[in-house]
Amino acid sequence: MGPHRPGAGRPPGFRPVQGGRWRYPPGQRYRRWAIGGILPGLFLSRGYIYDDYWRLGLGGPPYGYHWVRYGPDLLLVEWRTGRVVDVIYGAFY
Repeated sequence: MGPHRPGAGRPPGFRPVQGGRWRYPPGQRYRRWAIGGILPGLFLSRGYIYDDYWRLGLGGPPYGYHWVRYGPDLLLVEWRTGRVVDVIYGAFY
């Protein structure tokens, strides 16, 4: 699998996985992110990066981007700016 193309959404081989319990940080709650949104800096830390993207049938993110778990969703984020460039809703159950 090659790198994921930003804005491509769910690839043909995508499969949701059991994500386990996930808690929002204090003061945060679910928000349905869209492409172009700016993720708060709180989520731009190692603890939110999702490196097991291969389990979902995804390729690695392009250089300078990271997959970030946000509750049941997976966001592809440009790390330098926090800009959301792709969203996969319902990646985790």
